[in-house]
Order: sequence, then C-alpha cells, then structure tokens
Amino acid sequence: MTQKLNPNKLLHSKWTAKVPKNKEKHFIVTELIRDEKDVVIDVVLEAVYTKNTYQQPWQTLLDDHWQQGWK
Repeated sequence: MTQKLNPNKLLHSKWTAKVPKNKEKHFIVTELIRDEKDVVIDVVLEAVYTKNTYQQPWQTLLDDHWQQGWK
C-alpha cells in the first residue's frame, strides 16, 4: 500500500525514525519550505530530544526510514 501525504498539512506533524541515530528517534515538522510558486518542496524536522534540525525534501517521509506518529 502506498502512503499518501498532503505536503501542505505536514506542519507540526510527528514522525518516528525507524533507525534512530544519536538518540534522535522522534521528530516534529517545524517548517515548510516553499518554492516561488508556493509549492512545498522541503520540510524542516526537529529532533525532540536534541533539538537538532534537518531540512530535507518532504517526499523522504514516504520512504522506509520514517513512520508517521510517535511509536
């Protein structure tokens, strides 16, 4: 089953890394990065434990490394 995400509704969504690194397992989307046509291209994920932030294309949340919600 292919998971569908609406990139415009990702702000403040919660994600779990299936393979945590540096004790970073739980993340929150804190920002949506848009292009000149107001299309979401990237998200900023903040690690709950370390407060580190990572910018990446929103489509990466669809791969096997991420699970929606906190598990």
